[in-house]
Amino acid sequence: MSIISLCKCVILSGLLTSGASFAADNCSGYDSLVTINADTTDLGNGHTLTAVRQYSMLTSENSSYNLHTGECSGAALTTPDGKTWVTGYCARRDKDGDSASIEFAQAPGADKGTWKSTGGTGKYAGKANSGWFQDMRSDGKMTITKWGGTCK
Repeated sequence: MSIISLCKCVILSGLLTSGASFAADNCSGYDSLVTINADTTDLGNGHTLTAVRQYSMLTSENSSYNLHTGECSGAALTTPDGKTWVTGYCARRDKDGDSASIEFAQAPGADKGTWKSTGGTGKYAGKANSGWFQDMRSDGKMTITKWGGTCK
């Protein structure tokens, strides 16, 4: 998997999709990511492990996740059969200093990934939010993903 493909997934990074959102979605927005670094270990025969770290800023018109800033870190494992798994975490804070973190994952061949809350402080403490994300545009250094889900 190329670094550009991984960055698309990580943007995966961490949260987000194009097209119509799912009926259950009550929150949505965009995640703008800038790659800090990406490092690939090539074990040969198509077997690689790539680690990526990105700056992240969420925007949303219908949730409290508007203008959250922080970082996302993830890894993509590509096996010799060509399948790539992506997983990672994002941690961001809002203008009030409250923080929220998520876990994200994308299965081999999937055009969308999933995310779920893993922790938070202040207004985000105890939240059990979850949803989907999908890459919209990436040039390898900067990526935009769209996201949606259920936010309580």
